[in-house]
Amino acid sequence: MKELNKKYLDKLQELITRGSDDALSEQLSTLHPTDIAEVLNQLKPENILKAYKLLSDELKSEVLVDLHDEIRDGILRTLTSKEIAEDVIEGLESDDAADVVGDLSDEKLKEVMSHVKDEETKSDVLDLLTYEEGTAGALMGKELVQVEETWTVTQAIKEMRIQAEDIHNVYTIYVVDTNGLLTGRLSLQRLLLTATSTRSLVGELKTDSDLVFAKDTDTEEVVAGYMEKYDLIALPVVDAEGILVGRITIDDAIDVIIEEAEKDYQLASGITEDVESHDSTFTLTRARLPWLLIGLIGGIGGAYVIKWFNLSDNITPLVLFIPLIAAMGGNVGVQSSAIVVQGLATSSINTTNIISRLTKELGVGLLNGVICAVIIFIITYLLSFGMELSIIVGLSLLCVIVFAALFGTLVPLVLEKRNIDPALATGPFITTANDIIGLIIYFSIGSFISDIMG
Repeated sequence: MKELNKKYLDKLQELITRGSDDALSEQLSTLHPTDIAEVLNQLKPENILKAYKLLSDELKSEVLVDLHDEIRDGILRTLTSKEIAEDVIEGLESDDAADVVGDLSDEKLKEVMSHVKDEETKSDVLDLLTYEEGTAGALMGKELVQVEETWTVTQAIKEMRIQAEDIHNVYTIYVVDTNGLLTGRLSLQRLLLTATSTRSLVGELKTDSDLVFAKDTDTEEVVAGYMEKYDLIALPVVDAEGILVGRITIDDAIDVIIEEAEKDYQLASGITEDVESHDSTFTLTRARLPWLLIGLIGGIGGAYVIKWFNLSDNITPLVLFIPLIAAMGGNVGVQSSAIVVQGLATSSINTTNIISRLTKELGVGLLNGVICAVIIFIITYLLSFGMELSIIVGLSLLCVIVFAALFGTLVPLVLEKRNIDPALATGPFITTANDIIGLIIYFSIGSFISDIMG
């Protein structure tokens, strides 16, 4: 495994720029498919396709699975239907193939499938695409080893050899009756060591007392819960009649567990959608804005509370919106740092692209800031807080949101670069720093505007 640091990525970028295809192909061939995908995810858009086309057919299909969605979709748009069929679908297991082609239009999918030579592969992928996203049926793969309980040991071993040819890992042998109903499972140890004769029947060797399975309509969360609870590395999936239709392996379950943990982490940080660091500025803004608007309403309520309990007529009006400025700065900072920390944990962000990350966050901060500033200006003016205070609060909120977004992004990146756990950035450090600097910005702008309008 090679460390994908900035020096190595710059080396690959230089090979692409020089047109050294042979050297680049050799470098990429030494990497694991997942590492190649990570490299492509970080290359300049115009160089991604160049690097991808240098991969072997086997690597092309495996790399596609781990690419960012927009990058994978961009590559698929450049491939012919025949190339997608031969280089992608026929080189992947059914569940991965279904994930890759799942976003194709119906017309394009039909055209692609017409070029798939293996009828079983075509049938498996099309079957998986019929399941609703987020269910066990959509998550499972069709590749598995199953034997009938009426078979002898000799017949079972013969059939298993045929079935296992296209399966990377045979975790468990599933036992079914003549109608395909799942009745038990069989380990290789029991098959080889427990049988008293090669004519022993599979039904005599199977175990069914601890059989755990999922229905194809179960949710991904239920599946992950089963595999975590019972320490399973593979889980059989049955349909409504109990017929064995597929299996879910531990790698897919881990992906679900990670996705759910990330989603919960984002919700706890005030991000309403499941977003990733490479998503567009508009997508990131849309995911973060709802909680900011809720915070905005709460800040206005806080201003009324302070105004209601005001015991002195000499108190400056700026004090009314201190809670709003502090809260909004803290919320934005936590949102920004949460996305970066999550990206660092999943390697979708690294410390080699700090400038590009800050640039994107600047766009998100400006968009959120302008929206919130306009809203707070209109509301405070309509609620008779006065033109001067409305301008001060609106302009200050814009500046605080932009600063908090950049600060919340920069801090975890700097901590990661210095080998300090970046998760520290999502705690009191970010919120406290944003509170202090946010208030400095607020009162500085307040003094400046007051001098001009006074």
